[in-house]
Amino acid sequence: MDDTDKKLIDVLRQNARISLSALSRIMGLSRSTVQDRITKLEQKGIIAGYTLRLGSDYAGREVRAQVMLKISPRSQDEIVAFCRRHTSVTRLYTISGEFDLIAHLRAESTNALDTVLDEIGRIKGVERTQTSVLLSTKFERAS
Repeated sequence: MDDTDKKLIDVLRQNARISLSALSRIMGLSRSTVQDRITKLEQKGIIAGYTLRLGSDYAGREVRAQVMLKISPRSQDEIVAFCRRHTSVTRLYTISGEFDLIAHLRAESTNALDTVLDEIGRIKGVERTQTSVLLSTKFERAS
């Protein structure tokens, strides 16, 4: 991957729906060259897909939280399976330190968030949780 591919990825991170024409103007390349580069990045698995980013008005109505989980040994598979099935869990990471996992959650209300947190707390192998409710987003970069 060269600097042109990196710039192409940066532009797509900002707006994955940008037209090929606009993208080629920004990149200073022909449409066919840009399309070929995108296709190659997709084939190599560097670009795995495209996603939706909600506007701040809509996203601001959701309640979001991060939950750190301390789990017992050998219970990770069951916990990961639960989180994968539950649509309120948007991301799950293994982490270093006192806790073992961190889950990103979103819910329509604090009551809905509370319900999800209770469900997570009842999973066999979850020893302890610590939740932080996200209040506002100062800025966000596409991943």
